[in-house]
Amino acid sequence: MNFRPAISGLAALTMGLLPAAAYAQSVNVTRSILQDQPYTVIYPDVMVPSGGATEPLNLTHPSVPLQCDLTIVPVQDTDWTAQSALSSLNDNEVASSWAKTFPGFTLGTKTTTPYQSGPALLYDGQSTDSPMGIPLTIVHTEAVDTGRGYTLDCLFATEIAAQARPIVDFIIANFSTRSDAECCVGAEAKSVETAPIAPTQ
Repeated sequence: MNFRPAISGLAALTMGLLPAAAYAQSVNVTRSILQDQPYTVIYPDVMVPSGGATEPLNLTHPSVPLQCDLTIVPVQDTDWTAQSALSSLNDNEVASSWAKTFPGFTLGTKTTTPYQSGPALLYDGQSTDSPMGIPLTIVHTEAVDTGRGYTLDCLFATEIAAQARPIVDFIIANFSTRSDAECCVGAEAKSVETAPIAPTQ
């Protein structure tokens, strides 16, 4: 089953310099304590978390257009696999769905990728325009685990792709659909959050 895009909102961020090595610095770990929505998200400590609990978890860079959103929904498809999702992906439907929010969206890479907890579907694409008024690159991942569908979507200004994509790839590679995942590839944990982030207004 292919999930619809899960970007929940866009921050109005200014352009700035994103250090290329930012993803290799200290990280934070956020774990869910909700039994029906387990996850572990590991991310560079420059990223600012918000939401969580019963709301999507958002990670936003404070000074450049870089954002990741995690959404969890119940699913009935017990036969879902990342490979079957990749095989059944409809390019036109994907592009059309994203283009409603991100005009000029074109689909790029389609593949499977490992979360810490198992394989996920991954595809990316670019839009020529966006609600932020700049071209964006969007990286979408999804997986199903024990009746729950997980989407982890990241977007960033296309012009900073060389610096932003390694951060996105790090977050994706270290994501887990379980709440007991350990840190991590390429960094040392700075602190651990043992509860979901409280929703913000």
